[in-house]
Amino acid sequence: MLMASMPIAVLMQKRTPHHRWATATWSAAGVIACPQEITAAQMLSRSDEEESHLIPGLRLELHRDEDDGYFENWAAPEPKVFVMWRVLEDRPMPVLASVSYGEGTRMLDSGECADGVDMPPDIHAWLTAYLQAHYQPKPRRGREHG
Repeated sequence: MLMASMPIAVLMQKRTPHHRWATATWSAAGVIACPQEITAAQMLSRSDEEESHLIPGLRLELHRDEDDGYFENWAAPEPKVFVMWRVLEDRPMPVLASVSYGEGTRMLDSGECADGVDMPPDIHAWLTAYLQAHYQPKPRRGREHG
């Protein structure tokens, strides 16, 4: 069941290595909570070595069945937003984002292009409010001694 959602934009970067046999590579470099006025992809910078685009259109969604994964990521020393993306017609296209450690692990293990990027403070605060309102840790089960 969907409990909360937030629109985001993904910062995608293209890097061109200084090697004649290597090809340029894309990666997700960051995310922001997306203001309403950003409705289309924007090129932020371009040089011979690097290109950056801000791409809106994704939503972070919080579902009750992923609460443990949200808590695990939230409590990590460096919480992440996990982004899965594809290159379509030589352009990067983010297709899925999550703040669940479990979903992020599945993305990274899937064989698809995926990156974990630092979670911005405003998204961390949003996740904190959700967890405070809804998260109930499961009771720990220890060994039974008889």
